[in-house]
Amino acid sequence: MELMQKALEFESMKMSNMTTSDRVAASRKAKSLILALNEVYKRTKDSKLMDIMKLLTAKKKKIEKRLKGTPVV
Repeated sequence: MELMQKALEFESMKMSNMTTSDRVAASRKAKSLILALNEVYKRTKDSKLMDIMKLLTAKKKKIEKRLKGTPVV
C-alpha cells in the first residue's frame, strides 16, 4: 500500500532543527495520514494499520507538545 509507505516514511523522518512552520506542516501531514489510514482500517480491520496509526499519533503528540511550548506561570 502506498499510504502505509508514506506513513512509515513520515514516522522515520527526523524532527530536529525544525522551524515552527515545519512543525505545523508536519502536524497537519500526520493528521491527514492518520485519518486516511483510519478509513482503510474501518474496512479491513488490519492490526498493522492500527500499529502504524499509534506510531503516527505518538509522533504527532510530540510535535504538538513542542508547538505549544512550556507554560508560563
